[in-house]
Amino acid sequence: MRGLEIRDLVVKIGDRRVVDGLSLTVPAGEVHAIMGPNGTGKSSLSKAVAGHPDYKVDSGEVLLNGENIVGLEPDEIARRGFFLAFQYPVEIPGVSIANFIRACLNARLPKGETLNPVEYYKRLYSVMDKLKMDRSFTKRSVNDGFSGGEKKRTDILQMLMLEPSFAILDETDSGLDIDALRIVSEGVNTARGPGIGMLLITHYHRLLEYIQPDRVHVMSGGKIVKSGGPELALELEAKGYDWIKEA
Repeated sequence: MRGLEIRDLVVKIGDRRVVDGLSLTVPAGEVHAIMGPNGTGKSSLSKAVAGHPDYKVDSGEVLLNGENIVGLEPDEIARRGFFLAFQYPVEIPGVSIANFIRACLNARLPKGETLNPVEYYKRLYSVMDKLKMDRSFTKRSVNDGFSGGEKKRTDILQMLMLEPSFAILDETDSGLDIDALRIVSEGVNTARGPGIGMLLITHYHRLLEYIQPDRVHVMSGGKIVKSGGPELALELEAKGYDWIKEA
């Protein structure tokens, strides 16, 4: 199956279970959302899928386009077409955005091949224009001194340039004002298509007003406890999460 399939995943940090027997399938071409209060394992799930060394997969499988990626190094998972937009993007002083993205793209090419610089910058500027990013951004160090909105736009710029087959966006809406949220959401919607699956992690319905998901899942206690259509997000907005915990 093209897309992401998680089977009975158990993840630990030390001796503590942060993901507890979670199963989830997001086919290519679909956008799903995971909602839930703080501390339910949403960000832990994203980091475990990405291969973060602090998050030990105790049991279960994570299939990316049919291949089990559990145990692979993060760079190998990325090479297989996975992209993670962090809740708190990392600052990389001294490395320009243009050079960083070019290095990421070159790393995926066969040994000895490199990008055509003219074609690379032509495409980079085209994507930046869509995200309403000033071209001077290409010279700035990755996320160094950026506002919350600038960091999230840079994440979406990376995603659009790398063209992954699957992306997890971990609370991309956090720290964004309305204008930045709209622009970032337009960038995400631009990426939608039959060749990519996406999983959005969020607390609030407002992101899903701009990026309409095919399915909405609620996470509690490290597992999916309820799933439904886009209308479930509206119900959560109106009622909160306690009614699901009590159900």
